[in-house]
Amino acid sequence: MPNTYEEFVKAFHPKSGLDLKFYKQNQMQRRILSFMSSHGHQTYPLFIKALDVDPVLYDAFFKHLTINVSQFFRDANQWKTLRETVIPLLLKAKNPLKLWSAGCSSGQEPYSLAITMMEYFTSTKFTVLGTDIDVNVLQQAKDGLYKQNDFASTPPEFLQKYFTPSDSGYQIKDPVKRLVTFQRQNLLTDRFQPGYDFIACRNVVIYFTDEAKEMLYKKFTDALRPGGILFTGSTEHLFGMNNLGLKPVSSFFYQKL
Repeated sequence: MPNTYEEFVKAFHPKSGLDLKFYKQNQMQRRILSFMSSHGHQTYPLFIKALDVDPVLYDAFFKHLTINVSQFFRDANQWKTLRETVIPLLLKAKNPLKLWSAGCSSGQEPYSLAITMMEYFTSTKFTVLGTDIDVNVLQQAKDGLYKQNDFASTPPEFLQKYFTPSDSGYQIKDPVKRLVTFQRQNLLTDRFQPGYDFIACRNVVIYFTDEAKEMLYKKFTDALRPGGILFTGSTEHLFGMNNLGLKPVSSFFYQKL
């Protein structure tokens, strides 16, 4: 049984498919120990046994590790740049557009992409893919049911136009839902399809090691078509872009050369 953090990481990997060696050890270890303590588990061996027999505990722990936090139209200024600069730039070269939200959590970002395209680019054909490693948040994304606090950054007219009020919040309307496909994906180990025009991966890699970040951004770059654009989070400036073959278009937007 795992008595150390390293042994726990090794034991948890085949169970979950999540290889924690790609994450910064100090930060991830704090998150794990905090969860263990709050659920009454004092040692790694007892905790791994509990994960084996308690699926509710396992699901809660997996969600805790994968840090699923999102909102519709999070960081409004960046969405303004997206619709005024980035999408028009992409459309100069290609129509239809192939869009991907990587690490999409419960679907707010891919749906925001679809709404942006529907609202501002009515003559453009497009596809939106949302992927995440957590099947539970992907099910919520497919259901399309959200709470009030998911809409702190959403223009009121969008809330009225693209969502239906429900008892617990808002339900996304079917015309938007039909435009987005959701799939389970492990960003660090799965192969990516090529030919994307736009990839958003925001606030996903903040706990990754530098080596894992470099590997992932290389995979994203390879998955973009020449001229395609990568959209990163507000804490995720890319350094060494020339090595990746990217150039900045605006803050947090990088174009493949």
